[in-house]
Amino acid sequence: MSNKIYTKTGDKGTTGLFGGARISKDDIRLEAYGTIDELNSFLGYLKDQAINDDIAQELYQVQNSLFNAGSILATDPSKPEMKMEFNSSITLLIEAAIDRMQEALPPLANFVLPGGHPVVSLCHILRTVTRRAERRLVSLSKLGEDHKDISVFLNRLSDYFFVLSRYLGQLLGAKEVLWRGLS
Repeated sequence: MSNKIYTKTGDKGTTGLFGGARISKDDIRLEAYGTIDELNSFLGYLKDQAINDDIAQELYQVQNSLFNAGSILATDPSKPEMKMEFNSSITLLIEAAIDRMQEALPPLANFVLPGGHPVVSLCHILRTVTRRAERRLVSLSKLGEDHKDISVFLNRLSDYFFVLSRYLGQLLGAKEVLWRGLS
């Protein structure tokens, strides 16, 4: 077995799924789990921004769940013996975190724009990448694959990143950037 990171098997525009099937690198399945991978990378960057330990631990749990979701999506669906289940308890953890953070925040009276602090902006990037991952999963579901638990997780996760942006902004003393409407 080679110790090289490159295999050259994808040089012609295909990649392998767990289970051996090869798919085009622009396949919607790859778009779905590739976007989840991108999301996880941005999440690691947020986690590294010297936030408090409780939030860092929460983000670590989300990262693991994202990796699990990507693994499920990267598995050949024609191999039922390889099917893995998504642990949806992470969604309950996210809901509890949203509720906890919202209790510490003033009610939202205006739309909020990304900005005010780099960490706040990063949370909004995470929110929008999460929404894109969710859209890719909806596209995959139109092909007959049901990943409802992952869809619910991603839907809740985008809400989490929005609330986290406000919460971290408050902790960091950042002023919320309010949308002023059409001029």
